[in-house]
Amino acid sequence: MAHQNGSFPRITYQQQLQLLQQQQHQVLLQQHQQLHHRHHHHQQQQQRQQNQQPPQLQQQPHVSTTIVGNGHVTGPQNQRLSLTPSSTRLCSNPKQDHEPDNYEDLQLGFDPRVFSSLEQYMPPDMLNKPRDVKAQYMSSILMRYSSEGDRVRIQKHKEYRQKIISTYQPLCKEIYTMDAENFFVPSFLDAIRENTEAGFRRMMAEPTKGIYTFEMLKPEFCEMIMSEVDNFERWVHESNFKIMRPNTMNKFGAVLDDFGMESMLDKLMKDFIRPLSRVFFAEFGGCSLDTHHGFIVEYGIHRDRELGFHVDDSEVTLNICLGKEFSGGELFFRGARCDVHVNSDSQLEEIFDYSHFPGQAILHSGRHRHGAKATTSGKRMNLILWCRSSTFREMIKYQREFAGWCGECRRKKRERERLSIAATKQELLKRRMAL
Repeated sequence: MAHQNGSFPRITYQQQLQLLQQQQHQVLLQQHQQLHHRHHHHQQQQQRQQNQQPPQLQQQPHVSTTIVGNGHVTGPQNQRLSLTPSSTRLCSNPKQDHEPDNYEDLQLGFDPRVFSSLEQYMPPDMLNKPRDVKAQYMSSILMRYSSEGDRVRIQKHKEYRQKIISTYQPLCKEIYTMDAENFFVPSFLDAIRENTEAGFRRMMAEPTKGIYTFEMLKPEFCEMIMSEVDNFERWVHESNFKIMRPNTMNKFGAVLDDFGMESMLDKLMKDFIRPLSRVFFAEFGGCSLDTHHGFIVEYGIHRDRELGFHVDDSEVTLNICLGKEFSGGELFFRGARCDVHVNSDSQLEEIFDYSHFPGQAILHSGRHRHGAKATTSGKRMNLILWCRSSTFREMIKYQREFAGWCGECRRKKRERERLSIAATKQELLKRRMAL
């Protein structure tokens, strides 16, 4: 049985489009209520004008207000005025060419990445406001759709990360910032710079449909990553610090995002993996990858020995072998499946086994069912990057027809078409015989 290999509860961007839909619904409702109110108020005003002299109007002084979050503004004498959905709302169409601010250093009640992702949906007159004003504006919206439990969980995870980063001393500081020339082999860099399907295919192999392998990392970078992870685990042991493991299936390894590599891995996804995914995984949301989960897994004696049959919590998965010396540990793939057919049988052409080589990457859809055979000797360490698309996850909820990328959906569709053609032929034959 294939399991969903999920990460620990984390921040997802799937809520963003739901938030937008709810926001637009509230705005329309608010506009309808305001229109009804204005119509009713206009009728009352006309009635008053008929019965009495109009009241004396008085010029009100200009009041400056400052957004402070949670749907309120402050004015003179610390007055607090509720912000209605029509005064704090997002746009339905994002400004695609807008470059959002980074909110990592602000004390916010939500994951900073949510703010960076939502910023392009802000009203045009808000986009050039100071960063803290934009953060407060978005906070006032998010507070309306986030439960208290979600906010507590977000804050605890943020505090968990801050405690690690403030205490742990990195061994190889140079790997925390993207340095493409020193990280990647020339063939990979050349293909990314060319940015064409032909260029990508020249540097990679496709041993079976939907699985791509290529040389990616230089040996020196692989060594530094492994040394950094070993150093981090020594710190964990010596400080008796309890850390979150990568996911629900791996009991060993470390989440790279949690000890300072989030920014580097985000750049890896956006600048190097997303160009490939646009070409080879468009039907899985490869064009709109917007967040990631980066981690290290370890296999061997006194480590995880194998990994059961599962699908990843990702749209696109990058899996890179870092080393060291080991035997066994082959990956086995058994075809991409939708949720409905995740445990269906594999077809012969979907069966594929893959052997790891240090520095070599394998790129596949997260929905491609796979597992890892037992590592029989030595130690194997791999860097995994789960790349996710909030847009794809929202769209797939409303999918009514078959998933074109699911092998079982395709098989069932072919079978339905075969039966339909056979029934049509049978009906035509009956009609001819009746003539």
